[in-house]
Amino acid sequence: MCPTSRSCRRSTKLQARLHTAQAELLAAQVQELEHAVQGALLEDAAVQRLLWIPGIGRLLAFTIYLEIDDARRFPTVKHFWSYCRLVPGAADSGGKQRHKASRDGNRYLKLAFSHAAIRAVQYFPEVRAWFQRWKRRKPVRVARALVAKELAQAVYVVLREGVDFNQQFKGTPLTKRKQASWPRRASPAVSLGALRSPPRLGSPAACRNRYLGRAPRSARASP
Repeated sequence: MCPTSRSCRRSTKLQARLHTAQAELLAAQVQELEHAVQGALLEDAAVQRLLWIPGIGRLLAFTIYLEIDDARRFPTVKHFWSYCRLVPGAADSGGKQRHKASRDGNRYLKLAFSHAAIRAVQYFPEVRAWFQRWKRRKPVRVARALVAKELAQAVYVVLREGVDFNQQFKGTPLTKRKQASWPRRASPAVSLGALRSPPRLGSPAACRNRYLGRAPRSARASP
């Protein structure tokens, strides 16, 4: 125990200040790295094809592209589904067949396709109608998992065959499509060589303001 309550408060404030500074430093470094690599990734033809699939934005396209590595290493789409944790595992007992959530495969792809399914249902009427039909017969999580499987199949075909997305979902043309100006290209990438020496990040407050896009206090207009 602390000898005095004052010293306890002082130690607690110091610990909080150090944790805050560490979090802000990591956030600034993440931002630097994202800016360094996103330009090269956005210019990749495979990433550009992924961006046209419903529910997949820039961050999900980066995640899927980097985690899959090469879609040709999966002989069939069923192997790809299994790697993405989109098929249930077996928990058979007493001669009865039961299913459970699978822990085999890539958890980041599972998360990416689950998030893509939510966005696709939210913004694309054909996907939403198909999801609603399944939701009347199955739990919501099962219906969402089925949407994720369909999106994963589209990703598999696009990456394995090197073709553009056909703008269809389960054979039905999509009435809503992403704008022709999308996907937008990123600003020029920062040279990775420029990151070999640690950047001068300044004080924790400066890191926080830069991360949040705020102007420094000296540059703010006076009231």
